[in-house]
Order: sequence, then C-alpha cells, then structure tokens
Amino acid sequence: MKIPELLAPAGNLEKLKVAIHYGADAVYLGGQKFGLRSLADNFTLAHMAEAVAYAHDRGVKVYLTVNAFPDNNELADLDRYLEEVAPVPFDAYIAADPGVIAAIRHISPDRPIHLSTQANTTNWRSVLFWQEQGIARVNLAREMSLEAIRETRERVTAELEVFVHGALCVSYSGRCLLSSVMTGRNANKGECAHPCRWSYALVEETRQGEYFPVVEDERGTFIFNSKDLCLIRHIPELVGAGVDSLKIEGRMKGIHYVASVVRVYREALDSYAADPRAWHVKPEWLHELSKISHRGYTTGFFLGKPVDVDLEFDSRYRRSHEFVGVVEEAHSDGTVTVEVRNRIVAGTAVEVIGRRMGSTLHRLDAFTDMDGNSLSEAHPNQRICLRLPVAAERYDLIRREKP
Repeated sequence: MKIPELLAPAGNLEKLKVAIHYGADAVYLGGQKFGLRSLADNFTLAHMAEAVAYAHDRGVKVYLTVNAFPDNNELADLDRYLEEVAPVPFDAYIAADPGVIAAIRHISPDRPIHLSTQANTTNWRSVLFWQEQGIARVNLAREMSLEAIRETRERVTAELEVFVHGALCVSYSGRCLLSSVMTGRNANKGECAHPCRWSYALVEETRQGEYFPVVEDERGTFIFNSKDLCLIRHIPELVGAGVDSLKIEGRMKGIHYVASVVRVYREALDSYAADPRAWHVKPEWLHELSKISHRGYTTGFFLGKPVDVDLEFDSRYRRSHEFVGVVEEAHSDGTVTVEVRNRIVAGTAVEVIGRRMGSTLHRLDAFTDMDGNSLSEAHPNQRICLRLPVAAERYDLIRREKP
C-alpha cells in the first residue's frame, strides 16, 4: 500500500517551516514572479535557497510554482527569471502554460515538471497527452470525481495529484475572467480579487436604477459562493484510487490554517497506514478543522455533481478560534519564548497545539517581557516569556477561543 505525499502551501519562509513542523512531506511555494499569488509574501531568490536547504535537511521536497500565463511582452522576463532560479535545487517546477513548459525544458532540462491545476486537466486522455510530453505529475481538476480519478489511474503512469482541502473556485481554474473584467486584476497572473465572494443585487433591464437586493434565505442566493473543499473523510478512497499526492490549498492563508490542516491530514494518513481496517474519521479531526477560518465544508465534485447544499449562503468566513502566538524558543527551565501575534491579556484561557493531534488548555495567569518584568497584557510583535503545562517546541502555536 502506497501512502500519498502530503503537499502543503508555503506562502513565506515561516509558513514553510510551520508546514514541515506539522508533518508535510512536500511544500509548494512561489517566487516574486510568475507564481500566481502576487498578494502572498512569496520568496526572494535568497529565501528560496534557504527554504530548499531547510526542507531538504528534513527530508521534505520543495516545488516552485511557475504557473502563470505570460503575455508576449513577459517572455524575456520569464527566461531571465528561470535562469535566476535554475541553481536552486527545487524538486520540481509547477507549470501550466505550454510556452512556460518549453522554457523550463530549455533552461533546466533535468528539472521534473508538474502540471498545475490551471491547465484544467479533466479527463484521462488529457493526462495521457501530458504524460507523453514528459510531464512527471498532473494535478487533476477539482471537477473530477473519485470514479474519474480511478479510471485515470488505470490508464496512465504519470503521478496524480489531487486537491483535498481549501478554497474552491466557481469557475474552472485559469478560465475565470470576473476579476479581470470587474477590477482589472487578472486572476491568471495571481491577482484575483475574488469577486465570486461579493454580495450582489439584481437589476431588471427595463427598470434601470432599481436595485433588488439578493436576499439570503433557506433556498440560497450566493450562487457564486462555494463552500471550502474538505476530503478528510475520504482518505481510504484516495489511497485506494492510487493518488500520489494530496494537496492543500492556501499559500495566502495564515500559519494557524497551515498548522491545523497539515496536522489533521498527517494524522489521518498515518492512522490509515498503521491500520487500514480500523481507520475511522476521528471527531477531533473535524473539530480541529472547524477552528480555522473557513466557509463551511463540501466534498465538491469528488462524490459526483455538487448540489445546493454545497453552496455557501453566508458571505462571511467562520472560525471559532484565533491564533495569538507562536513558540519561538523552548528553554531548559521549562519556560518558552513566544512571539505574540494577537493581543493577549493575563488570565486568558489558551490552547497549546503541537505537531500531534490534541491540545492542552491553559490559563495564562502570568507572563513577562524578555527582561523579566511582569505584564498584564502583550501586543502583536512583542516577545514574552511564559511557562506552559506541557513541553513545547519551536513552531508550536498558541490560540484562544474567539470572544
């Protein structure tokens, strides 16, 4: 039995280290150009080299996204960019545009190429075509069902990658023009403004100037607004279908999201590998995924055509907890240094979450600044020292329930 790779997003160097800490087998990241996430922090050339060295030291693979669709006037810049990143020993490049793939082949001929979801690969014959072009791995479109994935596995030898968690686009990836038309921000260049998440009103063509609000009710109205994908209940089917990599969406999400999602899927995969017959969905996995920012969950097209219940009729994100700090250093005396990310007040009940499932509740009755002075509250970017009831490690997180 082959257990799929767990592939996590790395929007910056800290998120990469958090993803690795919580159990990712591989991470994907973007540089300053051509990576389809212009609003993410992204990586400089120096940070790329540091990231790959850090990951490889821990047995983790790193893939570079070069999955934008460049215009003619960007091709020379693309070639220069690929020349710049060529010395960094990425395990693969992720691309979608045939012209970009050709440039990669010319500049880095030995680098494996993974086909991005932006290529909209929706059937086995398309996978076979890309396999014949030398593509090592294909990310299957989110619109493919489990049955279609199984058939594809039977017909091709290329590695198959499937998204298992994160935001869903209401259009085929790479084909939505809403953002470009409405805001001038091109989704195919990583600038999507997510207009599918906005609220809308209707106008009847003979009654210009009269706007009818789109009312949210039990029948639903947010026709563009999908729930988030979550396939945690379907690990056995994914393994059985021969999927090679389970991908988590979210290079622009925070480290709380990365930590929580990675550790849930890591435990689910490890649990299945240890005893497939006894495997079951643990309530704590679902509870953990409910604590991060999300729009409700759906299986999307995985089990067949989605129904109305897969649409989200509340335009707001949900989350029950908020991230307040990250462990920066654990000391021999049992104390830890924490970098504060959200305001903390003495007496606050917090959870400490480590790389394995389960969390420890603790009331922060006392903490100090780095000079040992007692504090009644701490603010973002402040470093504090405190004592926890359990041993903690670098990159363990501290969170609290939202008021």
